[in-house]
Amino acid sequence: MSDQARLLLVDDDQTFCEVLKRALEKRGFEVFVAQSVVEGIAQAIQLTPEYAVIDLRIGHESGLVLVKKLKELDGNTRIVVLTGYASIATAVEAIKLGAVHYLTKPADANEIVAALHKQEGDPNVEVKDKPLSVRRMEWEYLQKVLMEHNGNISAAARALGMHRRTLQRKLDKRPVKE
Repeated sequence: MSDQARLLLVDDDQTFCEVLKRALEKRGFEVFVAQSVVEGIAQAIQLTPEYAVIDLRIGHESGLVLVKKLKELDGNTRIVVLTGYASIATAVEAIKLGAVHYLTKPADANEIVAALHKQEGDPNVEVKDKPLSVRRMEWEYLQKVLMEHNGNISAAARALGMHRRTLQRKLDKRPVKE
């Protein structure tokens, strides 16, 4: 095996994976790609990667399942969760499960590498003056309830008193900006 650091990249977007794989290889990583949670787990068992970049939403599956499994396999794996569907609830859960950082897409390879190597939090992160919009607060609340029900849309919909399909439609939309 190579003496380069092994990095597992799991995302269901094949083009994104190809581009990011090349960029990370140029930065000294030996990159292995998976496009499903099951494939990611299989590769993690075989490779024991030092690093991982995991998409939050892999098809209809949660990347958080993979974060948990990777930490169970090797507590030293440094994991960055990458997502286009960022929410406070999923960021908190990703960190609780062992991710070292949580980045929103689009993020470039330099940001990802910096996040993988970041050792501590930044107390100088900007605190917004303006509260979240009502639409964004609704989206955040839906994410929180979904996390409380382990990603089970039917159970979350029952808890929210709404039809499962209505919740699914709301969750499939990209989150509104602040």
